[in-house]
Amino acid sequence: MTTATPTVFQRVLRMSLISQIAIGLVLGVALALIAPGATESVALLGDLFIAALKAVAPILVFVLVAAAIANHKHGQPTHIRPVLVLYLLGTFAAALVAVLASFAFPTTLVLDAPAASGTPPGGILIVLKNLLLSAVSNPVKALMEANFIGILAWAIGLGIALRHAGEGTRKVLNDLAGAVSQIVHVVIRFAPLGIFGLVAATLGEAGLDALLGYGQLLLMIVGCMLFVALVVNPLFVFWKLRTNPYPLVFACLRESGVTAFFTRSSAANIPINLELCRRLGLHEDTYAISIPLGATINMAGAAITISVMTLAAAHTLGIPVDFPTALLLCIVSSLAAAGVSGVAGGSLLLIPMATALFGIEADVAMQVVAIGFVISVVQDSAETALNSSTDVLFTAAASAAATGEALNLDRA
Repeated sequence: MTTATPTVFQRVLRMSLISQIAIGLVLGVALALIAPGATESVALLGDLFIAALKAVAPILVFVLVAAAIANHKHGQPTHIRPVLVLYLLGTFAAALVAVLASFAFPTTLVLDAPAASGTPPGGILIVLKNLLLSAVSNPVKALMEANFIGILAWAIGLGIALRHAGEGTRKVLNDLAGAVSQIVHVVIRFAPLGIFGLVAATLGEAGLDALLGYGQLLLMIVGCMLFVALVVNPLFVFWKLRTNPYPLVFACLRESGVTAFFTRSSAANIPINLELCRRLGLHEDTYAISIPLGATINMAGAAITISVMTLAAAHTLGIPVDFPTALLLCIVSSLAAAGVSGVAGGSLLLIPMATALFGIEADVAMQVVAIGFVISVVQDSAETALNSSTDVLFTAAASAAATGEALNLDRA
């Protein structure tokens, strides 16, 4: 009895998810190059994928965090503190890299763009105030608006309250978390189709030719992000693990960074990151909290964007920048980046707050924001890829260092 030869489609289905995503990426590029007029028809696939991720992420985070805390065994460490330390150090280091690179290779802009729409925050205190107010938001409103600070606050509070509930209640909550996780697995299985639609739509988007006019600015921003991803972050991982950091770094970039690059939303990438943490063998008590928290406050890419664009505006206007002021910019951009919403383009409206340090007028600052939106096809994609992949990277490094357990990199 002979065995039927598997079809091409069956062979593709047997491949790993990342291989399928790579195929979707190549097909998306091919479609955009061969038939750019057809990209609008497949863009729906990408929109549906992002919408599904955004829809499931808030409820997943809420039930996962509440279940993890409610079923947490007394005395078992969660290792959240070392993850937070890495988040803060990593964001500041990224801002510092951007400032040093801007001093070494000054970049200027052509400030003739129309002012961008939107209202920037009035100052860093406003950003921090909004961050605190988000924590006490109505829980239903927080879920509807994907306010992950509010979702985390309510989930932690509910989880602590339910630690003294009956065994049956805690088991129901745990089963609910498992059920939502199963839905996430189904959504993630459609990632290749989603990436196919997103790539085709992105490359077919009008105005891509305008990117050529901002090549130097894009090179500066993306170059800083690559330096942080491939040099600075590995140094942090080596500091924690005292071993070759690159297998973990490349696993996070491959599994998390690729999808984040095309979804352009840290919030939408939360389910992807939670699944990756599970495959790496991390404790759910840790990553259930650190991943959604990182999607809100771990914003190395945003700190780079804010710093580079601000100093480019200063160089364009001939404003002298001394190092103490530049160091203050690092601090401001790091704190501001922590308040960035996990949506596409969230960092750009914080640029006027940073440019105010150098006395740059608001109308000029909004021209800089407008330039940011022009290059956001590449800038925001790279920014989100760095932000989101770093969430997993630092969570894994801190957890492995604290527990001494080996990471399951073969499953990543």
